Amino acid sequence: MMGLDTNILVRYITQDDPQQCAKVNALFDKQISQENSAVISKIVLSELTWVLSHAYGYSREQIALVIQQIIITQEFVIEDSESAIKALQDYQTGKAGFADYFLARTHLAMGAKHTVSFDKKALQNNLFQPVE
Repeated sequence: MMGLDTNILVRYITQDDPQQCAKVNALFDKQISQENSAVISKIVLSELTWVLSHAYGYSREQIALVIQQIIITQEFVIEDSESAIKALQDYQTGKAGFADYFLARTHLAMGAKHTVSFDKKALQNNLFQPVE
């Protein structure tokens, strides 16, 4: 099993750098399988959504499709996949970022009643509460 950094997933998804993409494509083809899974952490999923949105101009819909595909790919082991799935559902219907929903779902899974935030978009979801 190996862990994947955000930049590896970005190269694989965007295919934007011929030299690096060739290496990443070979890695995915030859070294990653159901028997030799790749680990994707919460941090990597969160960073990935930010990079795709801010650096590559991906829409929310495109990002949601990418995250969904990552989650369902059997060769990947997703840290806290249950929270990731719920965060994706929140992201698809809400206004806040995927990372916001992922952290709120993580906090909920850890026993928190809600996540306190100043983020106005996040506060539109009952996972979040304003500071009072």
